[in-house]
Amino acid sequence: MTGGSCRPQPVRHAIAQLHWRLSPWRLVREQPAHVGPRLLIGAPHTSNRDFVLMLAITWDARLPVRWLGKRELFQGPFGRVMHWLGGIPVDRDDPAGLVERVVELVRHDPRAAIVVTPDGTRSSTHWRSGFYRIAYDAGIPVTLGFVDSITGTTGLGPTIRLTGDVPADMDRIRAFYAGKAGINPERTTEPRLADEAGLAARLAQERLEP
Repeated sequence: MTGGSCRPQPVRHAIAQLHWRLSPWRLVREQPAHVGPRLLIGAPHTSNRDFVLMLAITWDARLPVRWLGKRELFQGPFGRVMHWLGGIPVDRDDPAGLVERVVELVRHDPRAAIVVTPDGTRSSTHWRSGFYRIAYDAGIPVTLGFVDSITGTTGLGPTIRLTGDVPADMDRIRAFYAGKAGINPERTTEPRLADEAGLAARLAQERLEP
């Protein structure tokens, strides 16, 4: 495996400590710390600068972070660096097998924190539902990571278990992110899937299938 691992990362932790001493952002650490693998949401994701904050948050927490990114990020001279930083290339036009890849990561590293940004950085009216399917199908909880330019804080919020009742789960997520604004506030997207009731119905049907 490249990127995150279960081995200690003292250099990364030291870099994170220096970052937070110098950063204008105030870090909110996870309380209590979750033990075990999880999907970690980064939201509102409105700027490429969120990437630096994500690394500093997870390195401070000594988490073996992996993150899902479009495959174009891994092409060219910086592709090797992206892999080293824990990146997992995703073909958005052919997402088949992504859940299986996440399950394999969890199997190899029981502390894996897999970061996703369901709202993206560009104007959008909805979150993408892929994060829900990945976490629900892989049987791992979701940690609500955040950045809030209004209060100047960023860090890790609660870790929740998805139930398959998509509207109810999304209501919990909406309640947490309510009032939080990204680095570029005008790009902040409400945590709402395009068809929450429809996804819940599909998940219920899949549970009934042999």
